[in-house]
Amino acid sequence: MRRWRWRSGAARGLSTSCCAAATSRRCATRRTYAAWPCRPSTATCKPSTGEEYYSGEKKAPVLTLFIGGNHEASNHLQELPYGGWVAPNIYYLGLAGVVKYRGVRIGGISGIFKSHDYRKGHFECPPYNSSTIRSIYHVRNIEVYKLKQLKQPIDIFLSHDWPRSIYHYGNKKQLLKTKSFFRQEVENNTLGSPAASELLEHLKPTYWFSAHLHVKFAALMQHQAKDKGQTARATKFLALDKCLPHRDFLQILEIEHDPSAPDYLEYDIEWLTILRATDDLINVTGHLWNMPENNGLHARWDYSATEEGMKEVLEKLNHDLKVPCNFSVTAACYDPSKPQTQMQLIHRINPQTTEFCAQLGITDINVRLQKSKEEHHVCGEYEEQDDVESNDSGEDRSEYNTDTSALSSINPDEIMLDEEEEEDEDSIVSAHSDMNTPSVEPSDQASEFSASFSDVRILPGSMIVSSDDTVDSTVDREGKPGGTVESGNGEDLTKVSLKRLSDEHEPEQRKKIKRRNQAIYAAVDDDDDAA
Repeated sequence: MRRWRWRSGAARGLSTSCCAAATSRRCATRRTYAAWPCRPSTATCKPSTGEEYYSGEKKAPVLTLFIGGNHEASNHLQELPYGGWVAPNIYYLGLAGVVKYRGVRIGGISGIFKSHDYRKGHFECPPYNSSTIRSIYHVRNIEVYKLKQLKQPIDIFLSHDWPRSIYHYGNKKQLLKTKSFFRQEVENNTLGSPAASELLEHLKPTYWFSAHLHVKFAALMQHQAKDKGQTARATKFLALDKCLPHRDFLQILEIEHDPSAPDYLEYDIEWLTILRATDDLINVTGHLWNMPENNGLHARWDYSATEEGMKEVLEKLNHDLKVPCNFSVTAACYDPSKPQTQMQLIHRINPQTTEFCAQLGITDINVRLQKSKEEHHVCGEYEEQDDVESNDSGEDRSEYNTDTSALSSINPDEIMLDEEEEEDEDSIVSAHSDMNTPSVEPSDQASEFSASFSDVRILPGSMIVSSDDTVDSTVDREGKPGGTVESGNGEDLTKVSLKRLSDEHEPEQRKKIKRRNQAIYAAVDDDDDAA
């Protein structure tokens, strides 16, 4: 039995012990740097900004795996589209990825879902503008498509935003009591990512871990067996709160593993074979496009791994699947003794990615982007096009039809930017969705599951909640307060009002962070707020 530590927040990671660390490096994307806090214990503690791990001053005590969300150093992670080390002992799974440790198969997808960017290619690169600085961390259909080629079972899967509909399989009543401003989206079934929901239904992993919504929530989803006589699989879902004092951002799980399997990180042969097969599908333009499917319009639509393909990949890797410990510093390390200057971001090629692509026989996305930049001068620019441009079928601009309103929920725990809703933390309210989850309704197993996997502080009475159970919540359907609910930092949620979304295309300007948990960051230097 292997003990795993799942930690939520800005650093979403898995580690193989009860202690872990996270990292980032100074950058000039959305903020002066991306801060991934390391277990703050008091209101006066100063969170680690992570540059110590990048520079080598500190080393994570245990192997840590993570995926990207919407508060990372996007320019740094972009160097590693297929995954790699961001610091010694801290491994990024890439835009999407699957690896193995001690026989445990771990997959993940980075970013958050936004329908208007879902069918675009990976066209962004530094220096980002006011649009690409957001779209760079939006999930793309190519990554979901590649993950859907997997056939072998997944033990653990990571995503930043929640799979849509997962809240119906947990204690929905308690969730809405804690986060009452989720009510409209939950009732409309528009909270969360439809792309992640699609992956959940396809992969059916044993565990699925998420973050993003700043609340601890557990669910048990019982899948339907495809064939008669086949055992139905179940997914244990867990989302944790953000990394702040007195919040539920940490949980330790014990997961079965193979004691004879190597005690180091390994590449997954099926995933590498899929990467190699789909290399020609990579798109580095902002045009909308569809994935190949069996509709008579594509010569090939099945890119799943074959035995022959996996043998070829093994030969290319000399039958050695060990992930090399080849972390390298690609930018000057942050020096607190030197004054910070606003520097233009550089589009870098990471030697880790170069080595990986050469070994596997695929092309680095960043190399394609640089060639595109040289030829068309469009890299980093937000390409404007009609909704149906490059879409011969004339379909809707997204696979997921969403009629978004002008209002967005406000999360009291969010880090806000001046004149900008952080567009991601609480999903945009939608009027309807065409996503239906073909899984069975929650069962009595959910009640048993909640006692061991849900809230270690206050155990919910049951995870089975009907639609009628949410009627007595403190906020009605139109968001009108009917009582007092406190968030994790003691803030009265009934005082939080809805704000209109700002114009994403307004002129670029230096923005300041408004931190809602001021006490936590009291010890942080003043220049931290001028990011």
